[in-house]
Amino acid sequence: MDILIVEDNEELGQLIFDFLRNSGYSADWVKSAENALENISKENYKLLLLDVMLPGQDGFAALSKIRKEHNMPVLMMSARTDDDSKILGMETGADDYIGKPFSIPLLVSKIKALLRRAYPDSENEVLSYKNLKIDVSARSVFMDGKSLEITGKEFDILVYLMKHAGKVVDKNELFDEVWGYYSETEMNSLNVYIRWLREKIEKDPKEPELIKTVWRVGYKFGE
Repeated sequence: MDILIVEDNEELGQLIFDFLRNSGYSADWVKSAENALENISKENYKLLLLDVMLPGQDGFAALSKIRKEHNMPVLMMSARTDDDSKILGMETGADDYIGKPFSIPLLVSKIKALLRRAYPDSENEVLSYKNLKIDVSARSVFMDGKSLEITGKEFDILVYLMKHAGKVVDKNELFDEVWGYYSETEMNSLNVYIRWLREKIEKDPKEPELIKTVWRVGYKFGE
């Protein structure tokens, strides 16, 4: 199954469901976080489309539970477009955030971008640099043979930087590649994720050797 839609608004949920099915995606639609958790325990979805304001348990609480066991891309939908809500969604584990009301073509564009980044065409692509190794298709990261908990946007950023190892990657280029050109996420989110990544892969995050900052330009991975 491709996509699980979690939306309690009957009209919007039906619209999204019909459009995705007509676009060639397989999809399930539930109207509560509780039903979403039940579905996810039984079915492997490629992407979760999750509303924030739900009856009973809200989307943030549900995502917090989901992220303990699952690593599929998550696109959150909400009429709450203030910075605090977006930051909470990001910190809880959302990969992208779209504010309501939104156009269906924009929603589908974001879905396609998330799926493209999460499931690259190359089935057995492996990236490595010194003692760091990434299995792209499995979305797994290893340091000295030990698995690291690097998921979501952190994983996408690391893959893009490693694919361009030795080159300076412009901040805007990296942001657009990982979040998408039309993302409503603030550029400062990139700095947060870079900091989190360094805490996981650098010997000394304050003196990074792998992900280096290039002043006023962006970042450079490796030598």
